[in-house]
Amino acid sequence: MHPDDPTEVPVPAAVPPVHSPPMVPVLGADRPFPVRRVLCIGRNYAAHAREMGDDGREPPFFFAKSADAVAVMPAQGGTWAMPPRSADVHHEVEHVVALGAGGSDLSPADALACVCAEGVGLDMTRRDVQAGAKASGRPWTTAKDFDGSAILGPLAAIHPGVGVRASGPITLSRDGVEVQSGDLSQRIWSVPELLAEVSTWMALRPGDLLFTGTPAGVGPVAPGQTLTGRIAGLPPLHVTLTA
Repeated sequence: MHPDDPTEVPVPAAVPPVHSPPMVPVLGADRPFPVRRVLCIGRNYAAHAREMGDDGREPPFFFAKSADAVAVMPAQGGTWAMPPRSADVHHEVEHVVALGAGGSDLSPADALACVCAEGVGLDMTRRDVQAGAKASGRPWTTAKDFDGSAILGPLAAIHPGVGVRASGPITLSRDGVEVQSGDLSQRIWSVPELLAEVSTWMALRPGDLLFTGTPAGVGPVAPGQTLTGRIAGLPPLHVTLTA
């Protein structure tokens, strides 16, 4: 067939190599954590629920981010580029748990036993895009699941007899000024309750991450700012924002 013949069928692209998942360092473990999927709980702190227009202990609701949304920051901190197509990007600091086992229809105790590590994360949100999606009844995908929208620092392994943190301060500072502050004990739904609930909707798997909600004080960010997320006893998360 002549190379300029418009009826020529194009040669298909080569099949890509096997995808390698994001790998998150785990302090106290002999290998990093391979991310399979990111699950998030919405409005799990009463004060944050109120600032977003809701109140009360409503049933938990979840949304997801792809593994490609994970941006891993080194212990000393790293940079994060602002996403396109948004003029109102917000920070949401969260306690994140990582699963080394899974299952379906789990009890809270069995679900909690699946957790192998925990750490500090940021659920970055295109708030203007999310508001538009809410108003039109559309999915939040482009508001929540964009490149780098799930920022993680190093995780810490769960040791026998210690367990996942259920209480303790969680804070976020922007340019050294504390803007988010709460306590893990203020969560409406606990980690074992959340994991057990998710397992009734879908099977939990090794490699899953759960972002467990953010306290009040979410707000906009801008290039040049530095964010520091902290949870008592866990490695802090340091991020410098770039254009």
